[in-house]
Amino acid sequence: MEKRCLDTCEELCEHPQLICRARAQIPANNTIINLAETFKILGDPTRIKILHVLTNHELCVCDIASALDMGQSAISHQLRILRSARLVKYRKEGKSAWYSLADDHVLVLMHQGLEHSKHS
Repeated sequence: MEKRCLDTCEELCEHPQLICRARAQIPANNTIINLAETFKILGDPTRIKILHVLTNHELCVCDIASALDMGQSAISHQLRILRSARLVKYRKEGKSAWYSLADDHVLVLMHQGLEHSKHS
């Protein structure tokens, strides 16, 4: 006995105008690749925690490590990844490296992601 999937069309029925409109709205390939890379980077729980503690204020590496109960070298490694993805920025003040979110887009991304996961 053949099992039917209920989440697919039961017969082929393409709608050319809708297909054309959908194709026109697809971003350029490099944009899609960049977005996929960003989501891949955000797929790590430690990186999410780092971004979350930076949503309200700038912190030095020592403070981030302490807040997450992790070593500074592990945090520094994750911060390098976040920095290369342009999700965080830093500034040096004396011997301390102070980190913050790169821009408001990262803040919106974090808030939207948290809201979405609360309703899942």
